[in-house]
Amino acid sequence: MTTSSTCSELHPAPPAGINRIKLVVVLGVLTALGPFTVDMYLPALPAIAVDFETSESTVQLTLTGTLIGLALGQLVIGPVSDRYGRRRPLLLGTAVHVVASVACYFASTMTVLGAFRTVQGVGAAATAVIATAIVRDLFSGRAAAVMFSHLMLVMGVAPILAPSIGGILMTTMSWHGVFLVLAVLAALLMLLGAVALPETLPPSHRSRRGLAPALRTYTRLVRDGRFMTLVLVCGLGRAVLWAYIAGSSFVMQREFELDPTVYGVAFAAGGVVLIGAAQVNVRLLDRWSPARICIVALAVSVAVGVAFVAVALHGTTGFAGFAVPVLALLCATGFVMPNAPALALTRHGDAAGTAAAIVGFAQFGTAAVVAPVVGVLGNTALAVAVTMTSCAVLAVLALGYGVRPIARRHGVRD
Repeated sequence: MTTSSTCSELHPAPPAGINRIKLVVVLGVLTALGPFTVDMYLPALPAIAVDFETSESTVQLTLTGTLIGLALGQLVIGPVSDRYGRRRPLLLGTAVHVVASVACYFASTMTVLGAFRTVQGVGAAATAVIATAIVRDLFSGRAAAVMFSHLMLVMGVAPILAPSIGGILMTTMSWHGVFLVLAVLAALLMLLGAVALPETLPPSHRSRRGLAPALRTYTRLVRDGRFMTLVLVCGLGRAVLWAYIAGSSFVMQREFELDPTVYGVAFAAGGVVLIGAAQVNVRLLDRWSPARICIVALAVSVAVGVAFVAVALHGTTGFAGFAVPVLALLCATGFVMPNAPALALTRHGDAAGTAAAIVGFAQFGTAAVVAPVVGVLGNTALAVAVTMTSCAVLAVLALGYGVRPIARRHGVRD
């Protein structure tokens, strides 16, 4: 491959008529539905446990249900978007989210709440997988990594605002109000998608195959060991973040006695760090390959994680001993999140929706596993530290097979 062809592949121009800045804003706002769905009700978890007279770990299963919906929904919606285009599945998904949010508002039992939280996750999955597929429709390689970094700038506002909004809502109404706000948000995003989202997969490029060929496509991708290893890096890298999300509400409000509003502000600090790291990543991509950034970021995660576990075991450093290593881990995660998907999706441009679905499934599937683990370990600072560090270690173990050979094959600087 010549230098000119490599540059053309890694830095393609967007198709005529598509404004890159507008695309980033629209996709970023749409993908924020997932983080809002998960994060806005975090301050309400202790209140839900009290209201339904159940344990904290049981309430955390509603978070697990949402993540399962986000994971499984992408496996279905990805191939559907390859066949029918990107817009229609997205609009249907946001409509499903509206209905599920209203059902959660009226939920009178934990079973009903958990079931419709799962349906909420399925609806939010549409925005996640289709945004990823659209980026892959238009960009690849380093250019895709840059686009994902820009998306994180917009969608990163969600984890900053969502817990704070949830905390404010908890001071003015019951936890039910959180779901009413989510219903309104999903309705507005459905309108935004209908008005502002371009169709990036023309009919001539859509899959005309039925269920059996779609399953064969999944089989082909799953059998690609390099691709699946990079998918695993995507999932485990994101799981570092989800381990924190799963336990943060109980650790900060119970162990460190922060009220819901202060918890929202403290949680938002992590979002600021993620956004900052993603934007530094854009500049760093001018000098380093996505592969090298992933390697360094995850190595830093392991080092910080080991220190975090040691501090948590000591148990006498107070809130600072929890917050500082968490922010450092989130900073490293901010470099992994845009680069790992860009590396994975470089391999299967002919099935971008399906490939994006597998990546999304891994990201939210690992989260669904990690969330209850934190609860089982006791929802303590040590539980969060051990889980975050374990995910980082497992991600590093996958790098040797997945990331370094990709870097060598493309001749990028490593």
